[in-house]
Amino acid sequence: MTSETQDSGYSLRTKIYHTLKNAILDGVYKPGESLIEMKLAKELGVSRTPIREALRQLELEGLVTSIPNKGVIVEGVSPQDVEDIYTIRKMIEGLAARWAAEKISDEQLKELKDILDLMEFYTEKGNTEKLSELDSRFHDIIFQASNSRPLESVLTNFHQFIQRARAVSVKAKGRAVHSLEEHRKIYEALAAHDADAAEKAMTEHVGSARSNLIPFFEKDKI
Repeated sequence: MTSETQDSGYSLRTKIYHTLKNAILDGVYKPGESLIEMKLAKELGVSRTPIREALRQLELEGLVTSIPNKGVIVEGVSPQDVEDIYTIRKMIEGLAARWAAEKISDEQLKELKDILDLMEFYTEKGNTEKLSELDSRFHDIIFQASNSRPLESVLTNFHQFIQRARAVSVKAKGRAVHSLEEHRKIYEALAAHDADAAEKAMTEHVGSARSNLIPFFEKDKI
């Protein structure tokens, strides 16, 4: 097998993995639903091998479970999963903001400011899909600015895990406006290179997002 063929196979496996993972996080595949290799292979136009490998990876992450005589069952993201992750995020993202305040570049600050301007625009338009995308990008820049690969890796994984929760949260009445103000406070602290204020603003933001999800937990909408 050539290196090019190996790379092609790896890229396909990675693509299938992300496709299935996003479908689970977005609620396309519901908790309790069976994922059949042959059916998925036909839908995605690939052989069963990359499907099987992707499902194994998803099982390691706890998003699916392989049950003898039943196949692969979707576990999805439970309310308790999301609650635990927000608790962890509150601590770790606070640290990321603290470190970012000490290391962030002028170019990264400009990126954050541009995102804030777009957030304001789409908040006025009520475009929650764009706001969710911008929210992710805003946090990604802060992770990068913290200049810690281990921290960035952990946080990136968490953000993928709560995609659906974020999409639900931003649709709640009044949440988009409050979220915009919270992001402004984070930006202002970072621009001032105030580590204490940046950490405080970030932990308050994550805590607020968590509190906003409680009604959805109770209604089992996540």
